[in-house]
Amino acid sequence: MSWTDERVETLKRMWGEGQSASQIAKELGGVTRNAVIGKVHRLGLSNRAGSGGNAGKAAAKEKAPSKPATPKAPPKAKTKAAPASKPAKEEPELDENGIPISAARRAIIPAGQPLPPQPSANEISPEALAKVNEVEKTAKKLSLMELTEKTCKWPVGDPATDDFWFCGLPVQAGKPYCEAHVGVAFQPMSARRDRRR
Repeated sequence: MSWTDERVETLKRMWGEGQSASQIAKELGGVTRNAVIGKVHRLGLSNRAGSGGNAGKAAAKEKAPSKPATPKAPPKAKTKAAPASKPAKEEPELDENGIPISAARRAIIPAGQPLPPQPSANEISPEALAKVNEVEKTAKKLSLMELTEKTCKWPVGDPATDDFWFCGLPVQAGKPYCEAHVGVAFQPMSARRDRRR
């Protein structure tokens, strides 16, 4: 199934009316609910805050002609003293549909953008890294087809280049890697916890 312009317009129209992804998939035919959700996400359509078709009701309310405002009677004077004034609340940032943008939503990185560097909870100790660098100088540099259950399967380099290989040194008993790579891959929980502090 391909997303023709006509099908995309139908999707946009029905989504704007507040139809569910299942209803849209049924109307379009030959497409799943998840495919509709994926396309909505790629098109950057709103999340339609609220549930139970409230977005459709809100859209219908916007389309309805507005009634002239009727003058309201002035409020009656209160007999109790007014409470101390509270500091004004900061207005939330709104998206193009007038829906408040949460901090979590603001933190979403658009597709195709690189992720910022993430701190690692289990960084490799300098000693283990030095040991790995020494071992990799003597590695057998095997291809995928040369690996056996007795050879270290630690990948080195970028798989998309010709300079990619596997360590190939003898494995540690019960592990898929040699002693040096086991030291990097399998770290005790206490060591990771200590480094985090």
